[in-house]
Amino acid sequence: MSELAARAEKLDGLDELAPRRDEFVLDDVVYLDGNSLGALPAAVPGRVADVVRRQWGELRIRSWTEGGWWTAPERIGDRIAPLVGAAAGQVVAGDSTSVNVFKAVVGAVRLARLADPARDEIVVDATTFPTDGYIAGSAARMTGCTLRPVTPSEVPGALGDRTAAVLLNHVDYRTGRLHDLPSLTAAVHAAGAYAVWDLCHSAGALPVGLDRHGVDLAVGCTYKYLNGGPGSPAFLYVRADLQDRFDSPLPGWNSHAEPFGMRPGYEPAAGAVRGRVGTPDILSMLALEAALEVWDGVAVDAVRAKSLALTDFFLECVEEYVPEGRVVCVTPRAHAERGSQIALRCPDAGAVMERLIERGVVGDFRHPDVLRFGFTPLYVGFADVERAARVLAEVLV
Repeated sequence: MSELAARAEKLDGLDELAPRRDEFVLDDVVYLDGNSLGALPAAVPGRVADVVRRQWGELRIRSWTEGGWWTAPERIGDRIAPLVGAAAGQVVAGDSTSVNVFKAVVGAVRLARLADPARDEIVVDATTFPTDGYIAGSAARMTGCTLRPVTPSEVPGALGDRTAAVLLNHVDYRTGRLHDLPSLTAAVHAAGAYAVWDLCHSAGALPVGLDRHGVDLAVGCTYKYLNGGPGSPAFLYVRADLQDRFDSPLPGWNSHAEPFGMRPGYEPAAGAVRGRVGTPDILSMLALEAALEVWDGVAVDAVRAKSLALTDFFLECVEEYVPEGRVVCVTPRAHAERGSQIALRCPDAGAVMERLIERGVVGDFRHPDVLRFGFTPLYVGFADVERAARVLAEVLV
């Protein structure tokens, strides 16, 4: 056994989160793609079977009340809230990330224009996941705004009295760079604008502190570090003191103050409910609710500490095993600038990832030359990390 393998074994023995691994359906594959799709929590199949066979099959329409279907978006939102540093009543689950980004960005522009109708610019992270950029562009056209793409580091200098809304990613999906949410949010507020944060690569991986840092609106998916399943419902956060002014561009009967009144005129409900649109996807919603049970008793700070330890150890193993110059790390080394993934630049990254997967190490490839490895602390161990780096070295020879 190598020195690094021996250290991995010792670290796994000391890991307080190690027992959580038993709450997932796993095999002997090293799964480092939880930043794309989280592993299956063991409680989900039985819960979904109950929803299908008993709640839908037997109770049928009664499950909207007796099964708690109607209140699921707010109930599940309240389960997600502490994982992103929010008090209850500010998060609603439902719709896709893209739909929620649209609601949040247009809603932010409308909030800004309540105080200053002349605000006509949306600032967007130029390095964002493409869909966020597409949605921001559509929101700009819809609201008559100019779209201004800049890198996160350029945001403070790009803000002005025309800025209405700023859409930023907490963690860059390619590189794993963690952006400074507190200082960027403060800069947006100092300019009189509203901050919208995309938490897809941070929710469930590290502390976010939405309430503590005064974030206005935020969105995130639940199928990555929250393990909600493929296409599981996203979530929308609207800060409590903004909710009575949040004007969603997608008003639906589910967000109406009197949803069963069937009135032609729209009157938004109070609170986080006004972030809803139409009938929620109950099967996915309740699968997500079951998946979130793995977080019972887990502190996000403990997850963050293990995440940093795993990524540090992975980089150490890569440096030890992989021939010098074969890969280049594009993820920041500083803990304050790192999410829960490591991205390595490699000229033949696509072929390398195929060989890794054939050898039982699953990460993913991002065009044109990036190997991405996501570290989900609830089920990834240090022995997994050592094995992944060792196999990477073997396929690179």
